[in-house]
Amino acid sequence: MEIKIFNSGKKCIAQLISKQVEIKDQQDALDIMMESRYQGADGLIVSAENLHPDFFDLKTGLAGEILQKFSTYQAYLAIVVDFSKYPGKSLKDFIFESNKVGRINFVATPEEALQALTK
Repeated sequence: MEIKIFNSGKKCIAQLISKQVEIKDQQDALDIMMESRYQGADGLIVSAENLHPDFFDLKTGLAGEILQKFSTYQAYLAIVVDFSKYPGKSLKDFIFESNKVGRINFVATPEEALQALTK
């Protein structure tokens, strides 16, 4: 696992770089968020492949627990996800509502994530 830092001038953004699940529960999310903040980042980019699959099953409550940590600590998060893998209406509604607020963003590419977190 690596945390890559981007400085855009306005904001400092971290990106979690890994090919495996790194966030299995809210404590993992908190640890990675705090490591990113320690390095000066205001926001974090995470790929869907770094999240436990239960994150995308809203009945488990994992997504709510993790996103609540980001809200509590006033950190920004962008999740890069292939939306075609998750066709459920509840999840689509959840993503739509999250994106409206802007603290948590679900996007299709790392470039979109960086743009969402630096605006």
